[in-house]
Amino acid sequence: MTIPTSDGGAHPTVESDRTARITWSLIAEPSDLIAFAACTVLGPADALELARRGNAGTLLRELGGELPRQAADPERGASRTRMERAIERWTARLSRIDVEAVRADARRCGIRVLTPQDGEWPELLDDLQETTPHCLWAQGPGQLDALLGARTAALVGSRASTPYGEDTAAMLASAFAAGGGTVVSGGAYGIDAAAHRGALAAEGGATIAVLAGGLDRLYPRGNTQLLETIRARHLLVSEAPPGTAPTRWRFLARNRLIAALSRTTVVVEASWRSGALSTARLADQLSRPVGAVPGPVTSAASAGSHRLLRERGAVLITEPGDLLDLLPGGPAAGEGGFAVQDELDLLTPADRRVLDAVPPRSSIAETRIADEVGFRADEVDGALARLELLGLVERSMQRARRARPTG
Repeated sequence: MTIPTSDGGAHPTVESDRTARITWSLIAEPSDLIAFAACTVLGPADALELARRGNAGTLLRELGGELPRQAADPERGASRTRMERAIERWTARLSRIDVEAVRADARRCGIRVLTPQDGEWPELLDDLQETTPHCLWAQGPGQLDALLGARTAALVGSRASTPYGEDTAAMLASAFAAGGGTVVSGGAYGIDAAAHRGALAAEGGATIAVLAGGLDRLYPRGNTQLLETIRARHLLVSEAPPGTAPTRWRFLARNRLIAALSRTTVVVEASWRSGALSTARLADQLSRPVGAVPGPVTSAASAGSHRLLRERGAVLITEPGDLLDLLPGGPAAGEGGFAVQDELDLLTPADRRVLDAVPPRSSIAETRIADEVGFRADEVDGALARLELLGLVERSMQRARRARPTG
C-alpha cells in the first residue's frame, strides 16, 4: 500500500522512511504496541500519513479490523477506541515537535540516527520482529554492526549491588573484553557500571551502553564520567530521541534492546524483583542463552540469580570460560577461565593409573606396567595409545616414557 501525501508525492522513499521513523520515535513510546503494529503492517511512512489524518477507521481496517494480539487489551476497551486514543496521543505530540530541529540538534551533539536501511543497523534486532525499534540514536566512534559480532554478551544486574557482585561483574567483563568481546549493559549504577568499567580496563575489547533516555542528557548523573568515557572510546545507544528523560517504562523497554543486541545474557547479581530478571526473560524469549552467577545463599542480593538457576534453567556461571561456553561455537582454543582444563582432566581412572606407573625421568617396559597395575597387556596397550595421542607419553620398542614438555 502506498498512500499519496498531502503534497502530491508518494511514500515511501528511503529519506521519507527515515524521516517517518524518526518522527515515530518522537511521538510514540517504545512500549506503544499499536504504533509498532501500524508500522509493521503499513510501513512507517504510510502509517504516519494515516495518523496525521486522524483516520482511526482506515488504520484499523488496514490492520485487519482488530489490533494484533500483542497490542490487544480487553480491559482498555475495543480496538476502535484504543486506536482513536493512540492517534490522539500521536497527533498531540506531532503538533509540538519539529523533526528537522531535532535532527539538527542531534548532529551538533555528534548523535547519529540508525534505521534498518543503514549498513550499521545490526541484524540481531530483527529477532524483535514487531517490536523492533523505529530507529536508534547512537553516539561514539564505534560502529554498532561491527561491535556486535559473534562475541557479544550482556552483563546485567541490580543497581543495589554488593562488592562481591561488582568484583565479579568487572572480572567477567574484563576477561571477556580482553578476548575481543563486546560487553553490553545499561549504564546504570551497580552491576552495569562495574561491567562497563571491567570492559574499559581490558585491551582489545569494547563496551556498549544502552540508555533509556536521550543521549544528550546522560543518566544516571553519577555515572556521567563513565558514560562519557564509553562515548569517547566505544558507543552509546538509545531508542529514545534527544531531549527524552528516562522513565520506568522506558527502562523496561530498553531491556529488550540489551537482550536483543547480545548473543547471551548473564545476570551477575540480582535481587528477587530486580529489573535485570526482565532482561533475562526477554533474552530467553529470543532463544538466546542465559547465565547466572551464584552468590552467597544468605545474600538477598543474589536471590534473583538463584531464582533463574532454580526455576528458569539458567546456566551456572562461575568463571569467564563458562560465559564463553554460552556463545555460538564456544571458546576459542587457549581460552577459558580460572580453572583451565588440561589433558589430565580427560583421563579415565584406568588411564590415569597407567600414567602413574610411567616413571617421570626414565622409560619402562610395557609388560612391567601391566604387572605393576594389574592390567592385561592389551588393556595397558590401549591406555598407552590414548596417553600417546594426548601427548602425555612416548612409546618406542615396547617401552614407554613420559613425554618431554615442549616450549
